[in-house]
Amino acid sequence: MTHPSFTGVHPIVPTPFLDDGALDLASIERLVDYQVSAGVQGIAILGFMGEAHKLRGAERRSVIETTVQRAAGRITVWVGVRAFGTAGTIEQVQEAEALGADAVFVAPIAPGTPAVLDRHYREVAAACGIPLAIHDYPAEFGVRIPADLVATLANDGVTPYLKAEDPPVLVKQRRILEQAPGRIGIFGGLGGMWVLEELANGAAGVMTGLAFPEVLVDIVTRYRDGDREGAAAVFDRVLPLIRYEFQPGIGVALRKHVFERRGVFTTTTVRPPGEQADAGTIAEFEAVAARVGLDVARPGSIRL
Repeated sequence: MTHPSFTGVHPIVPTPFLDDGALDLASIERLVDYQVSAGVQGIAILGFMGEAHKLRGAERRSVIETTVQRAAGRITVWVGVRAFGTAGTIEQVQEAEALGADAVFVAPIAPGTPAVLDRHYREVAAACGIPLAIHDYPAEFGVRIPADLVATLANDGVTPYLKAEDPPVLVKQRRILEQAPGRIGIFGGLGGMWVLEELANGAAGVMTGLAFPEVLVDIVTRYRDGDREGAAAVFDRVLPLIRYEFQPGIGVALRKHVFERRGVFTTTTVRPPGEQADAGTIAEFEAVAARVGLDVARPGSIRL
C-alpha cells in the first residue's frame, strides 16, 4: 500500500481539561489553530503526554473528532494508540481511521518478544488503511523493540514510520536507516533533546511535546534550507529550556502552563495521578525561557 510521505514538525500535544476535570473541547480547537499558525506540518494527539490513559472511551472519540474537524486538512492528524492486546489496538486504530485521522502511532504490547511484536504490528496494519508509526518508548511501555525488527517491518511496508524514543536514539536510528534505506521515516521525540543530530542522521522530522512549536519549526526549516549553522545555533540556545521542560512527572504541567499563558488553554489542569507544577517550578521554568530568549506568554522564535 502506498502512503503519503510525512516530514517536518508534528508536535505531541496535551489534552486540555476544565477546572472540574471535564474535557475542554474549545481549547482543543484553539490548540489546533495555534499549531497551524506556528507552521507545523502535523499534530499528534492522545499520546502518553496527552493523558490518553486517563480518558474514557467517549472522551477519546471527542478529542479525535474535534481535532480532525478543526484541522480540516490544514495539517496531518496523528492519533496515539495503546492497548493491552492486538484486538484492542485494532479497535482504536479503526476508530481513529473512521473519524478521519491521517495516521496513527502505535505502542507495543507485552510480553514484547520479537515474534509477538512482529505479529502484532502486521495484524494491526492489515486491519486499517492509514499509515502506522511504531511508538518506540521503552521507558514508558516497558518493551524494547529491536532495530532489525523495525527495519524488517518497514521493508515489508507494514510500519512506514517510527517515533523514536529509545536511547541511545542516534545509534538505533542509524542502524534502522542502514537496514531500511528509503523505507522508513523516523521522527525523534524525547522533548527534542537530539533533534539536531537526528536530522543530521536522516530523520524525517520531529514528533515531540515541546510547548514552543515555533522553535522546532525554526530548527527544522533552517536545517532543511541548508542553514545548518543557524539550526545548530537555535538548538544550542534552546537546549536548557528543552531540558527543563522535559522533566519526568511535571513535563505535562509545564507544557499546559505555556498554553494557558498564551491563551490557548483555559486551565492548566492535569488529571490525577499527574502532578501540577508548584509556584517555584513555574518561576524557574519561566526564568529559563527568558534566559534563552523566549517569552512563555507570547510565541516567537529565538533571535540570533
